[in-house]
Amino acid sequence: MDIILNFIDLFIHLDKHISTVLLHFGGWTYVIVFLIIFCETGLVVTPLLPGDSLLFGLGTFAAKGDLDPVLLIVLLSIAAIAGDTVNYTIGKFVGPKIFHKDDVRFLKKEYLDRTHQFYEKHGGKTIIIARFIPIIRTFAPFVAGIGQMTYLRFITYNVVGGIAWIVFFILGGYYFGNLPFVKENFTLVILAIIIISVMPGFVEYIRHRRQMSSKPL
Repeated sequence: MDIILNFIDLFIHLDKHISTVLLHFGGWTYVIVFLIIFCETGLVVTPLLPGDSLLFGLGTFAAKGDLDPVLLIVLLSIAAIAGDTVNYTIGKFVGPKIFHKDDVRFLKKEYLDRTHQFYEKHGGKTIIIARFIPIIRTFAPFVAGIGQMTYLRFITYNVVGGIAWIVFFILGGYYFGNLPFVKENFTLVILAIIIISVMPGFVEYIRHRRQMSSKPL
């Protein structure tokens, strides 16, 4: 229970947590956020790390001069691209054995199935689209590996999607994070980002469930 509450607190008070990390770790903050972004995109067992909201928060602190926005964009783009590459590789060599199992420790089969359906619908573009959808973002490269997408095709989508995702949220925080309304309601803004990010995947899930329930037995 404490773990869940701490996790919720991490999302809701993201600005305070970034301030604490900056205060205690200084320049090592770049390494820490690099690892968080890498793990969210690269490790299929960590889909719930705060990607979108974290990037927006980092952009906000960059606007105040606490972080270098260019360095953030470069480092975190590398982290996102490298993470997806590792995830794709794991999916290519290990995924086929996992995909057909019902119960896998540390891996929610429902997330995997949902991402596979998303991938079947959108094809290679899923790698770009999924960057902006939590959970699906983590599983998309894994599913691409299972589907034996060629690496050349994958890396093209990976680079475009990774850079677009990082730039969009870092600059979003940089230009809008310190507006008076946003500063005074930072928690609500972060929650709004999380809800908006999750919404496409949720809508897709509801649509799929309705299609399944409408099929004749």
